[in-house]
Amino acid sequence: MALSENLHMERYYVDGYQPSSFDAPHSSLQRSLTWIGMGFWLLLMPGLGTIVFGLATNMSGTQDKAMMYLITGVVISVVSVVAGSACIHAGRKNYRDYKGRSGRII
Repeated sequence: MALSENLHMERYYVDGYQPSSFDAPHSSLQRSLTWIGMGFWLLLMPGLGTIVFGLATNMSGTQDKAMMYLITGVVISVVSVVAGSACIHAGRKNYRDYKGRSGRII
């Protein structure tokens, strides 16, 4: 299925222009805080796994410290989501400033 002519944005580019989000001065991908925030979001996975393990062992009664696993998983999950969201928000500061200056809505 071919793209509509309306979607071929290359025809509007100045000759020699190579669009690249990574090289843009407002790029969030250049900021360490953005990547640290993404790492915190990945830390959510072990936290959720610990919650599932704690719930399963608490219901079956096979672990003495099942509630400790459950609480630890909840704490890891909440901390990683809050820290990750804060880091990503701070890492995208330059992009939000760029959007404000340029009038972009997306």
